[in-house]
Amino acid sequence: MARHTIAGILRSAALGAALVAGSAFAAQAQVMAPGENPISPFAGGAGNQLELSASTALTTDYVFRGISQTDNQAAIQGSLDAAYGIFYAGLWASNLDFGGGPNGQDIANIEIDYYAGITPSWWGLDFDIGGIYYTYPGAYDPGGNFDYFELKTGVSYAFDKLTVGLTNYWSPEFFGETGSANALELGGEYAFNTIFNFFDPSVSGLVGFQTGENITDYTFWNVGLTLGFMENFAADIRYWDTDLSTTGCGGLDVCDERVVGTISASF
Repeated sequence: MARHTIAGILRSAALGAALVAGSAFAAQAQVMAPGENPISPFAGGAGNQLELSASTALTTDYVFRGISQTDNQAAIQGSLDAAYGIFYAGLWASNLDFGGGPNGQDIANIEIDYYAGITPSWWGLDFDIGGIYYTYPGAYDPGGNFDYFELKTGVSYAFDKLTVGLTNYWSPEFFGETGSANALELGGEYAFNTIFNFFDPSVSGLVGFQTGENITDYTFWNVGLTLGFMENFAADIRYWDTDLSTTGCGGLDVCDERVVGTISASF
């Protein structure tokens, strides 16, 4: 299951508090964690020249695979990316709120992720193969190192204005050293015609399944509307939910249904 719930269930006693805790991906209209963009889980390659880009976003809640990483509070997020042909690399960051430790210290208040990969195409299929390293600088994690790596393998296909894709994320040692874990996501996005020569609307959603050796398996999903405008800006409203009960979520209210709003810009 997701990072903060794992910690809340497996290490709440050791930490002395329940943790609270959400793809690459910002051309991306909304800046989310690498591996968890609810707007567009599909990546494309650049031309045969080096392309640099950046993005920033303000969101009402940082949700990772259906679970809030900011205790239902707002987050400021940003990314820096480079692409050359089918190759890409970048980093992404967000504030967090994982609660307090036994001595009042913050368990984790920042996440910085590093990622790289390739996006080849074959017979109309677009692939995304890469790695994501999630880090939590300065985290209080005596029960198990929070930092972990995921191998991402994804494929998507565009039917005119509809794009569908399947992406898998596998970790040999998941968040909190809880053993191997796997997340599989099926997503889709439909782009509408431009409205008033200003808005570029689209609807999208996904359903995902998180499993692991020492975590509670669960399902998560989202659906939302995105309005792109002024070429580099986007507004997104999105409904998130999971099938985790309050008990399955470590007694916390960060795994239930929620509506998240995000304003983002890319440069």
